Amino acid sequence: MTPFDTILVADWSAGKRRPARPSKDAIWLGIARNGAAQDPIYCRSRQEAEAQITALIDAEQAAGRRLLASFDFPFGYPIGLANHITGFDDPFALWDWISARITDEADGTNNRYAVAEEMNGHFDGPGPFWGKPNRTDWPGVPFRKAGISYDTVPERRACDLAAKAASSCFQLAFPPTVGGQILMGLPTLNRLRARPGVAVWPFEDWTNAPTVLAEIWPGLIEPAVKALQTDDIRDAVQVRLLATALSRLPAATLHDWMTDLPDEAREEAWILGAGHNAQLVSHAEDTDAAA
Repeated sequence: MTPFDTILVADWSAGKRRPARPSKDAIWLGIARNGAAQDPIYCRSRQEAEAQITALIDAEQAAGRRLLASFDFPFGYPIGLANHITGFDDPFALWDWISARITDEADGTNNRYAVAEEMNGHFDGPGPFWGKPNRTDWPGVPFRKAGISYDTVPERRACDLAAKAASSCFQLAFPPTVGGQILMGLPTLNRLRARPGVAVWPFEDWTNAPTVLAEIWPGLIEPAVKALQTDDIRDAVQVRLLATALSRLPAATLHDWMTDLPDEAREEAWILGAGHNAQLVSHAEDTDAAA
């Protein structure tokens, strides 16, 4: 595998446009190049973040540097969902399906609950998606998980279990949650993957692609984040530490992590580093000492 020169870790958000002053629960971009971290980039909206990431992809390719761009939301759903919604096992068919339906205004207003409701409508009885801001809107989305049977599709992916992730792809509200980020993130990934030189791990042949999109979860380095006593915004700390830890991994180690995957990853995707928490934490701790 050709080593990566630059690492991007994106902490995504499904919410409204954030204030001009850097704040939590926004989008933060952590960038590290050859083991050295840059200052995290604060993005007020998904549109701003996509513009920043697109510019980074173009700049790295122009400079001849290989980029691993990672995002902290699932790239796939549990086995069976893509086929149940689209009729195809191909995860990109579901990316296209979601991208054709999601709307996202400049102020962050979006229709993610309505799209989840449409997906639930493909199931008999309560669908797998649950959680919403109130009990009355989007009647096809249950307010709570009680009564949902995950017999058509599993509740969690294989990598969620391996990483001991806190939330399932189907939880749309109530922290910790990732369901909304998926619906608002996959359309962005779908546009990025259409750019020249971009491949999606582990769905495509990524081995020598100039830019590789990958799924990550900052929870893998939680001990290092907790150990770092700082007043900095937690999201910014997470992306900085994780980007630098990934950047300092030996290329052979990263290659092994990206190739030694179970069959489920072909449809469900995989969290980069799942099951290797301690090794990532050790590099994140080295990052603390060097910072």
